[in-house]
Amino acid sequence: MANLEANRWFTEISDRDGSAFSLRVKRKLDEKQSPFQLVEMFETTDFGNLMIIDGCTMVSTRENFFYHEMMSHPALFSHPAPKNVVIIGGGDCGTLREVLKHPGVETVTQIDIDEVVTEMSLKYFPELCESNNDPRATVMFDDGIKYMKEAAPESIDVVIVDGTDPVGPGEGLFNHAFYKSCLAALRPGGIMIQQSESPLMHMPLLCEMRDAMLEVGFADLITMPFPQPIYPSGLWSATMARKGEAFNGFREADVNAATFQTEYYNSGIHKGALATPNFMKRAFEKK
Repeated sequence: MANLEANRWFTEISDRDGSAFSLRVKRKLDEKQSPFQLVEMFETTDFGNLMIIDGCTMVSTRENFFYHEMMSHPALFSHPAPKNVVIIGGGDCGTLREVLKHPGVETVTQIDIDEVVTEMSLKYFPELCESNNDPRATVMFDDGIKYMKEAAPESIDVVIVDGTDPVGPGEGLFNHAFYKSCLAALRPGGIMIQQSESPLMHMPLLCEMRDAMLEVGFADLITMPFPQPIYPSGLWSATMARKGEAFNGFREADVNAATFQTEYYNSGIHKGALATPNFMKRAFEKK
């Protein structure tokens, strides 16, 4: 639920959370109704451009690096040698850009169901799309759930599930059948990472996701909290699940030696994200 007030504040009202978030806007830039959702673009006074999908804040110029970096680098540096990566969703292409910063990655296939999201990102967030033409990248507009179901067994090193909330087009990304498909497509030691909502606001959903990942056969989980200023509560998370073996740290020396630039992620941030706050520990232990 969203409201553009007379004094030019865009407000997302989250009834399920009993909260709201506002950004001051200069003007509306664009809108397009796709077959799946309404995509709107605004120019804000302090956060750059802002993408809204079905009334919910998705990405802004100023703060998107928190999300895109934490959805990509922790998983890639936790894998010993990721070569083949699949991104489900990710239509704004920011996660794709971060993955392609890793020189050892040989192929990245991104599958988002809604081409309009990428059209808007190309126009209003060109910096996020700067790697779309990398020869290692394949950008597809299709059903990611179907893609994973049909993926060759043990053909992927890392699956990144960069989807929206579990409603509308993103609903099928939060269930046992989808997780089974991801598990089957991953090579031994492979990693799936999925945005897992706010630990503060959506703990029951987070616990359900973790339970489902374990029930289909993933060997180990890590849920990493991180800042996400324009989402409900400002605290978000990503959950990594590993096939066949437990997590055993990350390639810290490679993080420290990396020559590409990040705004948030580094080895210290990675270590910090592995430390689970007590309220999350207690919720996970109850399960």
